[in-house]
Amino acid sequence: MSASERLKDIDFFVSVANAGSFIAAAERMNLTSSAVSKGVARLEKRLQVRLFERTTRRLALTDSGADYYRACTRVLADIEEAELALNDEHQTPCGKLRIDLPATFGRLHGLPAVLDFAARHPRLQPHITLSDRFVDLVEDAIDIVVRIGGPQTWQPGIEHRYLGSQRLVFCAAPAYLARHGTPQDLQQLQAQGCVLYACADGSTPALHFAGARPGLTQLRGMPGRLAIGDAEGQALAVSAGHGIAQLPTWLVQRQLDDGTLQQILPAYAMEGLPINLAWRRNRGHLPKVSAMVQALAERLGPLIQG
Repeated sequence: MSASERLKDIDFFVSVANAGSFIAAAERMNLTSSAVSKGVARLEKRLQVRLFERTTRRLALTDSGADYYRACTRVLADIEEAELALNDEHQTPCGKLRIDLPATFGRLHGLPAVLDFAARHPRLQPHITLSDRFVDLVEDAIDIVVRIGGPQTWQPGIEHRYLGSQRLVFCAAPAYLARHGTPQDLQQLQAQGCVLYACADGSTPALHFAGARPGLTQLRGMPGRLAIGDAEGQALAVSAGHGIAQLPTWLVQRQLDDGTLQQILPAYAMEGLPINLAWRRNRGHLPKVSAMVQALAERLGPLIQG
């Protein structure tokens, strides 16, 4: 079987998976449903695996079919990108671009940057997800991620660009400090307690403190009467006078500037987790990827570094 025939059968399979039925796929491809069905059957025979579960009421991908679908869509996308890259007309950002952003940081800073970039490039089709889960750029077919924290060594095939590190500060509402007093050291802070971050398993992560040597970080548990599983929620609770929290400046700088929040214990402000841009090396040459990486770096870098 020639390579073109193999790709044709793959195209049939992807079209059926996208459309949800053989009839709908055939209409989109301007072919008979019989031709599309035979193409998928040839593919299943060659692979020796069932790609679809067929019943009288529905058509669904099998587990093997779902895995193969993800691989096929990546291959077809790479072919499309290669064709676009060869055409001088398409040396500007265009086409689908998958971006994953940390939830809170993304809503406040990453998403506005992407939307501004998209407004300047109307042929770009951003597909943006906001989550705090770890994403695998290759497995999840993501083009660009903004990652807070990350590995000491990046996986092969991944490029990254360091944007800076979070700066963590202790802060509270002036009204809270007027009622309870301003802690002058960690012992007084511990006596008052903090507004902590709540993990899904019910735990509360330790807070970060500078270690004995530069660059070292100590983790120290801190009591708290209130824990919230969202950084924006923590900032809201602190602004409402419910206590003290250790928060990144990218989250609370506006409140610190307008006086809604007040920084305390400045000697304990410290550098937190690094923030990086990461992208797949084999897609870094695409105009939409390289230009988006540059735009994010220019927008987010100064914000993070203060």
